[in-house]
Amino acid sequence: MKQWIFAVFCVLGLAGCAHDYIIATNDGQMLSSDSKPELDEDTGLLEFEDSDGRKQQIPQSQVKQVMER
Repeated sequence: MKQWIFAVFCVLGLAGCAHDYIIATNDGQMLSSDSKPELDEDTGLLEFEDSDGRKQQIPQSQVKQVMER
């Protein structure tokens, strides 16, 4: 019985670790990301996965702010 309770707490704890991110662009767009956006140093593009699971890229120069939700 204790193992079952421990498993439930682990699952709930991991679910709380997931974060969404909002990327605000210079032209006022608000882009949503399911994972933390990462900067590709070679290309200067900010890479992220949108809410539909598609990989997206945006030039870092167009990004005003990245906010954790």
